[in-house]
Amino acid sequence: MPEISRFFGIIVTVNYADHLPPHFHARYGEQRALVGLESLALIRGQLSPRALGMITEWAAMHREALADNWSLARHQAPLKKIAPLE
Repeated sequence: MPEISRFFGIIVTVNYADHLPPHFHARYGEQRALVGLESLALIRGQLSPRALGMITEWAAMHREALADNWSLARHQAPLKKIAPLE
């Protein structure tokens, strides 16, 4: 899974040729989650409230870049890194 961002121990990835709906993957320690691009809600998995808050804040700031990476991944093109939450 190509990593597109990393911050505060959270790793964000987008898979090539992944299933719909558009989403990204977030890992925080042993926690795993899929987060929808449109709603920014959890599709599957779980994150601690702190990690979920950070990932939601980050994703809201980078919605367009996330959507671009989803499109690139669907077309098997190289993904672009997204700035971390600071």
